[in-house]
Amino acid sequence: MAPLPALVALLPGIPLVPPPALEPGGPPARIQPHSQPANRPVPLAPGQGDWLEINGWRQRARWRIERGELWLPLEVLDGQLGVSRSPAGAEGLELEWFGVRVPVPPSQQRSLDDEVAVPTGALLRALGVRIQQRQGTLELQLPAAELLAVRSRDQGLGQRRVVLDLAAPALVRSGDGRLQLAIRSTAEQRGQLRQLGLDPNDTDGWLSLRAPEARRLSLASPWRLVLDMPAEAAASADQPPSPPRDPRLLALQQQGLQLQRQVVRQGDQQLLLHSVQLDPRQVPLELRPLRRPSGMQGLSSLNQLARQGQALIAINGGYFNRVNRLPLGAMRHQGRWLSGPILNRGAIGWSPGELPQFDRLSLEESVEDEQRQRWPIGSVNSGYVQKGLARYTADWGPLYQPITGTEMGVLVRSGRVVRRYELGELDGGVPLAAGDLLIVARGGTTVPWQDGEALSLRSRASSPLGLKPHVMGGGPLLLQNGRVVLNGGAEGFTPGFLQQGAPRTVVGSDGRQLWLITLQGLNGPGPTLWSTAQVLRQLGLVDALNLDGGSSTGLVVADVQTVMGRGVAAAVHNGLGLVPRQP
Repeated sequence: MAPLPALVALLPGIPLVPPPALEPGGPPARIQPHSQPANRPVPLAPGQGDWLEINGWRQRARWRIERGELWLPLEVLDGQLGVSRSPAGAEGLELEWFGVRVPVPPSQQRSLDDEVAVPTGALLRALGVRIQQRQGTLELQLPAAELLAVRSRDQGLGQRRVVLDLAAPALVRSGDGRLQLAIRSTAEQRGQLRQLGLDPNDTDGWLSLRAPEARRLSLASPWRLVLDMPAEAAASADQPPSPPRDPRLLALQQQGLQLQRQVVRQGDQQLLLHSVQLDPRQVPLELRPLRRPSGMQGLSSLNQLARQGQALIAINGGYFNRVNRLPLGAMRHQGRWLSGPILNRGAIGWSPGELPQFDRLSLEESVEDEQRQRWPIGSVNSGYVQKGLARYTADWGPLYQPITGTEMGVLVRSGRVVRRYELGELDGGVPLAAGDLLIVARGGTTVPWQDGEALSLRSRASSPLGLKPHVMGGGPLLLQNGRVVLNGGAEGFTPGFLQQGAPRTVVGSDGRQLWLITLQGLNGPGPTLWSTAQVLRQLGLVDALNLDGGSSTGLVVADVQTVMGRGVAAAVHNGLGLVPRQP
């Protein structure tokens, strides 16, 4: 996701459609930021750490307690507790958990290493979660809830809704296509869940369900957990899991594909390295960008991106804003900019069947009007907002909705302005058809054109790789032509981001083979970017680009997520996939 400063400069704003509610018993309770129950609990002592223990389930995760407030990453709340979140206009976002809602304005969002963290003490305590810390570990305890009943309903078009009636709120962890629920169930109830294709397994106080891509909704009065299974997930739930050794992988390994897992040492750190190596000129796999088919707005699991893109192997891709779920960097597919480059950051560009090129990349774009006056365009299909003009096309999605609160624009079709939008008129959204060009003005900038005026777009990439049919951006660029070229400041990264250790995802080349790499720390948080560059040189790489890391780091092999950056299969915006080449 987005490291600062790009993160704090962006304004959340695009609402997502939540799952439909099931007759909630009353309006959800709202908690204002930092509010406390009437019986004020003992203030939390200051502290911070790298480990989280949830009902005895221990894993690495960052947390911090300052001035009596607990700060947890959004990914922890979503992936390890079951808290839902939704954008709340330009003012921030809203957390919801079993009927309790907590508004989180932008002023209450902060960076915790490479994560977006929010205050969570009031929300957790409102539902009875016990919070304590011990030797760098934050312990969260919520007694397992009794499962009262299992209900299901066919939603049509292959979709299914499963409702779990509970005696109390329950913790919900997700990852690798399964949900772990802190729920007590009976053998009869597990039999019902088995008939629904959810493959229940009751272990150590956790009820595990196979629910790939299920949308979750927690409700109060009475307590319920609602699972909406999309059509493809409902169909796959009835299928047995894939065999651990996919025959396609075995065939490709005989043709030169290499899958390696090894422990390497860098300084005093031990690092777990997963790598995928192949010569794309010999092995019949094509490197492709992976994205959601509905457009540039929203997140998915890496597993889902791989399945939708028919990728046999996939890693996570470039940066994004985890709050408003919009892209922050270059992504080009079949010659179209799905999202344009920002801040002259590192990128790769390639054609099918060849090794990628590595360089820093920017776009110089302008619009020329009938008076031959040129107006610079700052970004293309991007969630990176700044003062000036930006352009959006149908590759952004079927509808553009404002990202900031002060936007105006013009819609251009066949080279002419067909509609002008004054301030506030974009709020209802602008449908985008193939060939449309929407020019948006932000930060007090105006658009001077009227209906009927002719406009032409000029665009030039700073590097030849920007002309390749496929491009993926990240940053910083680590290696180029055998030299370490790490210069995070030139690519808009903060000193704190450059110095921290974290799980890493890298795409690189040794001059003969393409490498897809993940690095995780075995006795620490993970390598710094400088350490990552040194490890890659030791492996013989000559070109390398850092991609999104931290909790976003992931590797999927034959529909199994074998790497999860911080122990949870975090939602990501995009990825890089290896797709079997058609004969």
